[in-house]
Amino acid sequence: MNVALALLLAAAVARLWAAQIGSSFWVDEMVTVFVVHHGAADKSLAVAPQVPKSIYYGVAWLADRLFGVKEAGYRIPSLLLSLAALWFLGRIAARLIHPHAAWFAAFACFGLKALNWEAADARPYAMGLCAISAATLVLIRWLDSARAADAAAFAILASLIWRIQLIFWPAYLIFAVYALARLWRGETRVGWFYAASVFAVLAILLMPVAGEAVALNRQARAHVIVGEPKPGQLLNAVQWRMLVECASAAWLFGRFGAAKTERSRPGGSALLLAAAWWLIPPLALYLFSQYTGNSVFVRRYYSIALPGTALLVTMIAAYFVPKRRWKHAAALLAAVVLAWYGVHPERWPGSDWRAAAAAVNTLPAGTPVITPSPFIEGMWPVWRPDYPLPGFLYAHLSVYALHQPALLFPFRASVESEDYAEKLIPTLLTARRFAIYGGAQNVRFWQNWYLAHPQFSQWSARNLGDFGDVEAVLIRALGREAGGDPSLPVQPDPLAAPDHRVSE
Repeated sequence: MNVALALLLAAAVARLWAAQIGSSFWVDEMVTVFVVHHGAADKSLAVAPQVPKSIYYGVAWLADRLFGVKEAGYRIPSLLLSLAALWFLGRIAARLIHPHAAWFAAFACFGLKALNWEAADARPYAMGLCAISAATLVLIRWLDSARAADAAAFAILASLIWRIQLIFWPAYLIFAVYALARLWRGETRVGWFYAASVFAVLAILLMPVAGEAVALNRQARAHVIVGEPKPGQLLNAVQWRMLVECASAAWLFGRFGAAKTERSRPGGSALLLAAAWWLIPPLALYLFSQYTGNSVFVRRYYSIALPGTALLVTMIAAYFVPKRRWKHAAALLAAVVLAWYGVHPERWPGSDWRAAAAAVNTLPAGTPVITPSPFIEGMWPVWRPDYPLPGFLYAHLSVYALHQPALLFPFRASVESEDYAEKLIPTLLTARRFAIYGGAQNVRFWQNWYLAHPQFSQWSARNLGDFGDVEAVLIRALGREAGGDPSLPVQPDPLAAPDHRVSE
């Protein structure tokens, strides 16, 4: 049975994690490449000082040295870290529920879309999943054994979590709730003073990070990318539908099983750990967003709750699955997950910057390309038409090079940017064609903005392809009544628009 389960695990990894490992970077992954190549001290990152604050970039740097700037190469570390997270979570399930529950917990992870997305993402989130799973396992072992080695390992592993991602601070609430519950119920050989000492050491290790986090929080409003969350978003974040579906399926599976006395029943502290791990990260970020007005309620930011969700699902199943049928239940769950998600695996967020840049580069040489910044920090006065490249606000141009003159536009329109866009109209009319390339919303805004001007009443817009939430649009004059030969290469007026020709 173990061989069959291992084959199912390999199939799930191949289909749900690795199938699209070579697809285009999405915008934050291109920031990873930018930081690796230009360093955390690059002056352009001063506008977003939180971006390079992660030990993850050391892993990304190693991947770059081994594989170069290859999408698959940059994502391999996340895939390996996700596999390690599965192993740690399996050990937790085996310790708290039943030795054979490890397989079920692992396959429950594949049923979580968000975890599948992070498993092959060249960002810090898979590393965070691995770190919190490892720290939780060691915390359980320490509270069970009271060994100093486990205490030290817990403090070290836990101290890494905040250094991986500054918004992963809810992890420490999970650890505190579980440890306090074990101490209060007398379910540990660790005494109150011993526990307080270890958590004090952890607090000392976290003090430098805490100082950075407090300082960065003062300017958090400038980096907010989502609105304040609604209660319905919190309900969706806690995956309540999956919990109900899995409980129902486990109940049906258990109806054909053995007597209730042959089923695993996790203890109260174990259930509390799973519930805290499942609920605290999204709830804490939800309340933080509501209280401060600086919304950080973003799925990837509370992704550390995902292993807890899988663990809670496994504990719910434990009330219905007979002990001797854990492996059969895991095989069934794996088959359902592969059948449900394996037909059309999703790659979030579906951003094909690589193909969009390639499409723009096939246009006649010299075609002006309006390129809005994909980052919220890219606004006046940080943004300006002569913004120096390479720079953080246009990190995507450092990864997928444009061989056309790039006209740099901001993330969001302003009086200054519209004034600049107005000044470009004579140049664009002379060129008889120009492209707009960037995030779909920004592309559509500037497309509509230009076509609303009477000078472009005889012009048309054509999408250069389907690139997900990235768009590349060619706008050109119809016929010859506007004058000029559309087949001639374009030479934009350098006085009207700085030539940001980006090449590798």
